[in-house]
Amino acid sequence: MKRAVFLFTILFSVALAVNAQNVEAGTSIDNFSLPDLDGNVQTLNGLKGKNGAVIVFLSAQCPVVKLYNERINQIAADYEAKGIKFIGINSNATEWLDWVRSDAAKVGYKFPVLIDKGNKLADKLGATVTPEIFYLGADNILLYHGAIDNDRSGKAVTEQYLRTAFDQSLTGKKIARAKANAFGCTIKRVSE
Repeated sequence: MKRAVFLFTILFSVALAVNAQNVEAGTSIDNFSLPDLDGNVQTLNGLKGKNGAVIVFLSAQCPVVKLYNERINQIAADYEAKGIKFIGINSNATEWLDWVRSDAAKVGYKFPVLIDKGNKLADKLGATVTPEIFYLGADNILLYHGAIDNDRSGKAVTEQYLRTAFDQSLTGKKIARAKANAFGCTIKRVSE
């Protein structure tokens, strides 16, 4: 029995990897459409700013997201005026709409949160945890993917990965670190 479960897990992981888009820096991300918390369909191209967008995978229950919520809101506010808009995505099959809506209102996200029912966008991008960041330029080219910074608690941050990527990109410089391993809670997928 244990062997069958192990084999299933391996095959499932391979299937996810095959279906996931290659999300290395320089990859073009297709426009997508998903419903927001009020059921209105929104698109990447309709929500992004003149200098791009940040897709941030969120969760209503993840303790790591809860530690990051204030920082996420602050970064979103700081860079919205510079033409970079945040788009929250909830792909967790275990979180129902009213719960996500209530959590978003309590947190006071300064950006729209979209529902990725069936975790199709998460699968396409290869997102695995919350919070996980995908920073796209105005042309939907992936510029940075991964963690927001290097400390989940926020008390000992020594590297501001996302802010550094923004600042380098906005000044026309090449982003020195286009990837940092994201950490947090796993996205609870439909098939799990």
